[in-house]
Amino acid sequence: MNWKFLSGICVATLLYTSQNGIAQKATSPKPITVNTQSKVKNANRPKLVVGIVVDQMRWDYLYRYSDRYTNGGFKRLLKDGFSCENTLINYTPTITACGHTCIYTGSVPAVHGIIGNSWYSRELGRDLYCAEDTSVSTVGSTSAAGKMSPRNMLVTTIGDELRLSNNFQSKVIGVAIKDRGSILPAGHAATAAYWFDGATNNWISSTYYMKELPSWAKDFNNEKWPARYLSQPWTTLYPIESYKLSTEDNKPYEGSFKGATAPVFPYADPPIAATPFGNTMTLEFAKKAVEAYQLGKGAVTDMLAISLSSTDYAGHQFGPNSIEIEDVYLRLDKDLDTFFKYLDATVGKGQYTFFITADHGVAHVPGFMEENKLPGKAYSDPKLITNLNQLVKDRFGIEKTIIAADNFQLSLDHDAIAKSGKNEKEVRDLIIANLLKQPAISNAFSLTELNTTTLAEPLRTMITNGFNIKRSGDIQYVLLPGYIEGGATGTTHGVWNPYDAHIPLVWMGWGIHPGHSNRTIGMTDITPTLAALLHIQMPSGCVGKVIEEITQ
Repeated sequence: MNWKFLSGICVATLLYTSQNGIAQKATSPKPITVNTQSKVKNANRPKLVVGIVVDQMRWDYLYRYSDRYTNGGFKRLLKDGFSCENTLINYTPTITACGHTCIYTGSVPAVHGIIGNSWYSRELGRDLYCAEDTSVSTVGSTSAAGKMSPRNMLVTTIGDELRLSNNFQSKVIGVAIKDRGSILPAGHAATAAYWFDGATNNWISSTYYMKELPSWAKDFNNEKWPARYLSQPWTTLYPIESYKLSTEDNKPYEGSFKGATAPVFPYADPPIAATPFGNTMTLEFAKKAVEAYQLGKGAVTDMLAISLSSTDYAGHQFGPNSIEIEDVYLRLDKDLDTFFKYLDATVGKGQYTFFITADHGVAHVPGFMEENKLPGKAYSDPKLITNLNQLVKDRFGIEKTIIAADNFQLSLDHDAIAKSGKNEKEVRDLIIANLLKQPAISNAFSLTELNTTTLAEPLRTMITNGFNIKRSGDIQYVLLPGYIEGGATGTTHGVWNPYDAHIPLVWMGWGIHPGHSNRTIGMTDITPTLAALLHIQMPSGCVGKVIEEITQ
C-alpha cells in the first residue's frame, strides 16, 4: 500500500487482485472535507444544582407527617419530583461525615478515606477529626472553629468535577451549621464553604477558602439572627394536643436542655442549632449566598450544597417519636416551601435541578423501645473498653492494649503487644471472645479476617466498603438490632440496620420527570447520576451507578 499526503488529505493508492488475477489500481476514495466553520453544540444543563442533606432524616419522615405538610414542601417534592423510595447507605458506619462525603463523591469510606466523624490516627497518636486542619485559621471569628478544610478527604467531589469541566468557571458553595456538613460536600476546589460557630453565633469560614469574611456574610452576622429567632420560646407550631403521631411531651428517656428541669415545651433559651430555627437560619444564609455569588446567573452551571443540621441535634436529644421532632419536620416543610418559591423566583422554575436526601437515619430511643416491648437497649463503650483492657492486662500483663474505640472498631497498641513478647493473634482472640459474650453485640471479628468471617449480606459488603486499611481499626464488632451506644436519654445512629441506612432521595426540577421507583438504590448512585445529568466526569473515587429512571 502506497500513501500520498496531499494538502492534508490522505489519498490511498492500493493494488488488489481482480477475479481474473490481474493486478489493478483501486479507485481512490473521495477526499474527506471538514467544515471548519461548524460549532459543536453545547450540552444542555441546568443553571443551578441545589442539594439538601437533611441530617438524620429517616425515610419514613417523608410520609409520617404528610397529613400536616403543606402543598409546597415535601408534598411538592413527591408530586413534581422523582422519589427513589428504597435508597440505602451501602457502607458502615452510618455517620454524618461519611454520609455527606459519600453523597457528593459517589464513593465509600474504603476509598474516600472519611471513615467516621473522627478516627484514630496512628501517625498522630490520637483521634483525628474528619475536617481538622491545623495549617489554616478561622475567618469570621476568634475561636478555633474555623481550623477546618477538606484535605483529609482523598477523592474529588461532584462540585470539584463541575469546576474542572469548565476551567473553574462554575461556582460551588457549601452551607451548613456543622463544618463537616459544609466542607466535605463542597469539595477541595469549592468557591467557598460556610458553617456556624456556636461559641460566637456567627457564620464563619477558614483561610483555606478566603482571607476575610465577605461583607454580605458580615452583614448577616451583624443582624443577630439567632437572637431574633429565639426572642420568643420555642413552642409547637400547632396546639400541642394535636401532635397525635408522637408520644406525650414529658418522657424520662428524652434529653433536657442545659438548665431545664424536664424535656417539655416551651423551651425558653435553647441553643439555636437544636431547634427548628437552625434550619430556617441556614436556608436564609443560603439565600444570601445565592445572591452574593449570583448562583445560576452565569453561562455555566453552579452548585449549592446545603446541609440542615438541626434535625440531627434535636433527633439525638429527643428521638424520632418525640413531639419535638414532629414539630421540627412540620416547620422544615414550611421552610422548604419558602425556599422553593425563592429558587423559582430567583433562578427560574424548571431551571434548577434539586435533590434532597439524608446522611443517615436514627434508631428509636432505647427507653421508648423498652416501654413498648420492642428489642433494643443502650450500652456503654467506655465501660466495655475499660473491662477489656483489664482482661488483657490480667491475662498477658499488657498495660493498655486497646488505645481507641471509634466507629464500632477497636484499635490495638501493636508496639505494646510486640514489646511484651505476646502473640498478637492470641490477644485479639481473647478480646473477640469477650466481645461475643456482651449482650449488646451480635458479632465480633478481626478485620484482617473479614473475607473469611461468616456474615450475611448486605452486612459483609457494607463493612468491606467502610474498611480503609490505613485508617480503620483492628477489630470490628456488630450490635444487635435496636441497640445503641449511649446513656439513659436520647439516641444515636451508625449501624447497618434499615432504621439507620434507609434514607430519602427525591429529585425535582430541570431534567427530572415525576415518578418513583422501589428499586434498591445506593447512596453512591447520587453523584454519578448528577454527573450524567451535567455531562461531566464522575469524581475520582466514584463507585456508584446512574439512576436512569429519573430522566426516562
